[in-house]
Amino acid sequence: MSNIRQLRDKQPENEKITINLGFVDLGRIDLLVQEGFYSNRSDFIRTAIRNQIDAQSEIVSKSVERHTMELGLRDYTSADLEDLRARGEVLHVKVVGLARIAPDVTPELALATIGSITVLGALQASPEIKTALADRIR
Repeated sequence: MSNIRQLRDKQPENEKITINLGFVDLGRIDLLVQEGFYSNRSDFIRTAIRNQIDAQSEIVSKSVERHTMELGLRDYTSADLEDLRARGEVLHVKVVGLARIAPDVTPELALATIGSITVLGALQASPEIKTALADRIR
């Protein structure tokens, strides 16, 4: 058993959220599921959310542009941050989606190169990085 090594931690592909719904709304969802319009409650909720995002896509695009945010997945590696440090630059992370700070990034490197973090979505980083940058995460 000592020769078994984990290659890398599996990262979640999505974020779990909890919502509160009234009984009437929940009953209506269950009725639509029962009638075969949706496979389950989660399918209905994901579809409703996507429809709302699609309906507001122009507003989201303009807001992302106005705030100069990156949309989607953004990885920050140790090499990226070392390059910034070498140039004497500070990074201001602005992401709509998922921002990931690589596991090999040290808290010292993060503190030296990351000025602020604004993520609308999810931030994946080690607990040490999150603790070190706590006052810079908005």
